[in-house]
Amino acid sequence: MKSQTHPSPWVDSPFLRSLLAGALAGTTVDLSLYPIDTLKTRLQSRVGFTAAGGFNGIYKGIGSAFIGSAPGAALFFVTYDSTKRFLLAPRSPGGIESIVGGAVGRRDGFIASEPFAHMLAASLGEIAACAVRVPTEVIKQRAQAVQHPSSLSALQHILAQRHTHGISAVWRELYRGWSITIMREVPFTVIQFPLWEALKQWRMRQTAKGGVRSRPISKEVPALESAAFGSIAGAIAAGVTTPLDVLKTRMMLSTERRAMIPLLREILRESGARAFFAGIGPRVAWISAGGAVFLGSYQWAINALGGEG
Repeated sequence: MKSQTHPSPWVDSPFLRSLLAGALAGTTVDLSLYPIDTLKTRLQSRVGFTAAGGFNGIYKGIGSAFIGSAPGAALFFVTYDSTKRFLLAPRSPGGIESIVGGAVGRRDGFIASEPFAHMLAASLGEIAACAVRVPTEVIKQRAQAVQHPSSLSALQHILAQRHTHGISAVWRELYRGWSITIMREVPFTVIQFPLWEALKQWRMRQTAKGGVRSRPISKEVPALESAAFGSIAGAIAAGVTTPLDVLKTRMMLSTERRAMIPLLREILRESGARAFFAGIGPRVAWISAGGAVFLGSYQWAINALGGEG
């Protein structure tokens, strides 16, 4: 009988597995849950939900989301998985993951502890992904808030500024809200990903204690379990970081560049502290569902391609 080998380098390369799984996860979640994201953006708009479009045209701006989803998520997971593999690589003969006494455990010898490794890897992943995500968000949210009829129109409006203000103005406009986006995404991901990883490891320990040894550790958990854990972790992280999301949305929708602190004071003065929790319901619902779709589809793709290894 012929010996079984990996069918292609797509399965053999951890880098390519992260790239493909991340691209699939990003596209799946952004397109499937786009209407909820639109409603959240309109709820957070300064002009109010109805004036920003209400329930009409909830797929406005989907073009930019479609183009930016795959590369943004792929960048995140390539950075996240690569950093995690480096930080959790064994540095001594005993530094390996193994099932000891029916439980999954980590011996000494890693560069960093697992929670710290997950936090750092997720933070670096978000910073890398924002290179794609911020311009996509600027264009998408302006279309969602009916400032422009489509993503293409919003992009053309930004590009037209090069004639009067130069190319640097175009870059500043595309990356408007970069700092607050990083300030929102890093805390969010520092909560979500370590919690997701911890829930997965808890499930593997429970499985090992129950005597189920048929699941290889490199496969992690099944996609449905990963989706459930991603939903829980995403909901918690979304609720905590909603004020930062409101501030980011207001900065991106502003007709002129705004500094973060003056805008923060203006929101407090005009609308009070409650404004910072505008759209929390749709945001938590969207990210909870998104966490399930995003991390469930990512886990499915990783497992199908041979696991993280």
